Amino acid sequence: MNIAEQLEQNEKYDEAYAEYKKMLAKKQDDVDLLTKLAHLALILDKKEEAKFYYSKILEIDPANILAHEQLIDIYVHEDKFRYYLFRGNLHAIQQQMSHAGSDYKKAIDHAKDPKEALPARYLYAGLCEGQGKLTEAIDEYLKISDYDETNPAIFLKLAELYEKTEGLVSAIETLERGRKDRGIKGFEEILAGYYIRNSQPEKALELTENELTKARALFDMNKNEAGYEILMKNKSKYQNEKTFHSLLAQYYFQKDMFEDAFKEIDEFAKLDANSPLIYQMRALIYEKQGDAFNEHVNWGKYNIVRGEKDVALNEYLTAYRYNDKNIDLTETIAALLEAEGDKTKASEFYERLADIDANNRNALQKLAEFRESIGDNYGALEYLDRLKEIDPKNQYVAENYEKIKDRAENGSFGSFFKKIFGRRMMGE
Repeated sequence: MNIAEQLEQNEKYDEAYAEYKKMLAKKQDDVDLLTKLAHLALILDKKEEAKFYYSKILEIDPANILAHEQLIDIYVHEDKFRYYLFRGNLHAIQQQMSHAGSDYKKAIDHAKDPKEALPARYLYAGLCEGQGKLTEAIDEYLKISDYDETNPAIFLKLAELYEKTEGLVSAIETLERGRKDRGIKGFEEILAGYYIRNSQPEKALELTENELTKARALFDMNKNEAGYEILMKNKSKYQNEKTFHSLLAQYYFQKDMFEDAFKEIDEFAKLDANSPLIYQMRALIYEKQGDAFNEHVNWGKYNIVRGEKDVALNEYLTAYRYNDKNIDLTETIAALLEAEGDKTKASEFYERLADIDANNRNALQKLAEFRESIGDNYGALEYLDRLKEIDPKNQYVAENYEKIKDRAENGSFGSFFKKIFGRRMMGE
């Protein structure tokens, strides 16, 4: 036990407090030490110092419940704004979002002026956004923008929210207002990106200084050679950036140079293997080539990466109509159906997979599992026999073969039916 702790245990709080403060000089970010100092400050009626230490704790550990609770108790009678602000934070940490929102609004109401209310408005706006209340979030950020006039983050956030609620035009208007009316610098490249997405490449070209954005704008204006020239001039500078390769792929696509386009997509994939854009670009090329099978396969992959499994499944099923013998596609459809909980439909595709690829271990095991699950032990045994023949050491076979065989031969209605039926066929 150190000297400060001994002094505190002996209720020599002034001396313990002084010792802890000496220790703080070497451990300024020690939450335990700050907690002891804050606690002793309260005992010694040093309320301002207690506020300082508890606030310091929250700078280091924003989710510290004890610090919030103590600050709530300190401010309950002397500062309603801070009382409700810290109470809102505590409720947010505890995932009590409706209570947090109510507290933030009360904090705003108790602020002595609009400037003081800003922290509560920021928190309330973020809370609304997190709950999907985007219109309320916009209202709060607009109020914030009246008093935090030149903060670029506010206009960027408003643009993001307007794009989700009203569309790109409103987002662009917001950024232009920040740039022209408030004199905020640095929005040019962001605005250029918005103009590109809003099919206004001419405006993007006026604003941007970035060579890749210039090339993209020129391609969108059908000035392909001018865009290509910019890319080639800056190849050494940008060849390790994925956007460079996506733009070259776009150029080759527009020139019907499909082999070169595919090569650039492959280069893009090396830099961002999980991007849905890989499959979107490939799908568009296959569409242009008239290859419907690969077009829909790639749209399926595109939607899988985006988390749209239902859409992906529809794309895969469309591709299946063009080629019902493709092993990878059939297995993908079966797995998706199984993941969606449609095991009966999945089993149909596993059966088709087993027909296409008689030695497909996965298909045989899935079919054995399905047959057992519906009480068809003879059917399960047939698939297990096939699986055992091609993979004698298969773990699933080792664990389940004898059990299922016993049920098939001795314990099921199917067994009884087969025995009776078999006897009649033999004239018994």
